Amino acid sequence: MSALSQRAVIPAIAADVRAGLGSDPKWLCPKLFYDSQGSALFEEITRLPEYYLTRTEQQILDAHAEEMLEQAGEGISLVELGAGSAQKTSILIRALLRRQPSAVYCPIDVSAVAIHAAAKRLRALFPRLSIQPIVGDYAEDMAALRSIPGRKLVLYIGSSIGNFEPEEAVALLGRMRARMAPGDALLLGTDLRKDPAVLLPAYDDAQGVTIRFNKNVLARINRELDGRFDLERFRHVARWNPDQSRIEIYLESLVEQVVPIHVLRMEVRFAAGELLHTENSYKFTDESVNRLLNSGGFTLERTWKDAREWFAVHLARVG
Repeated sequence: MSALSQRAVIPAIAADVRAGLGSDPKWLCPKLFYDSQGSALFEEITRLPEYYLTRTEQQILDAHAEEMLEQAGEGISLVELGAGSAQKTSILIRALLRRQPSAVYCPIDVSAVAIHAAAKRLRALFPRLSIQPIVGDYAEDMAALRSIPGRKLVLYIGSSIGNFEPEEAVALLGRMRARMAPGDALLLGTDLRKDPAVLLPAYDDAQGVTIRFNKNVLARINRELDGRFDLERFRHVARWNPDQSRIEIYLESLVEQVVPIHVLRMEVRFAAGELLHTENSYKFTDESVNRLLNSGGFTLERTWKDAREWFAVHLARVG
């Protein structure tokens, strides 16, 4: 990252880190995971045997991409929120280009490294695809949706919606809906509620990749805000909260400690055993998905699931 781009990134990170670490209880927002190192670690997570989400959703797309695009309608452009490496998206692009001679694909992601690598790979695979990558935080700014002409199919797959609190998820869908036109559609991936014996290993794998991913948020603060976190003084914690239907991810301070963050000119005090909340991952039912979409201004048209009903992909329409 150049010095110029580094300076451009710092203010947003600084505000998020100051807000979270200055709170009681302490928290950090999940988007801070996804610098270049965090994005690479997440891609590694998606290939782990315990992490069923990516391959199960891919199985659904493999089996039903043609039906999904038929349901979406003719002459569509694809917009993907939180595109990352866009590996699964290739399935939909390939099916779309079988239906129409050319197409526009607009991936949006906070990681410039991930999104430009994805764009390069997809240009080589699909010469008839016009790719318009946008680096930014889709959760804060949906303006790009209005700039894309014609009918749109917005992809929000991977169950990323589960990282938001319910009221935040509704607000996100509402902002999305406000910038879409009648006839546009949303393809939404959701992880479904299931046995915690299946859920928990996906967030605490045997190889420890998820531990490195979680601790990378502290390493990022060290790199970009001149923090002094000792990663060995924190433990990765994953818990299932059945009442809230969510996996909760924390970093637990193993000792009493004071951590300076020089760019912010602040010191963060941790008690031994204190938890720093880094992520929630909500798990859905058919009923909760329908309520969520309706509250966000969408009408659910169709749902596809895998044989075990571990994951679902839904097509919802703007009225």
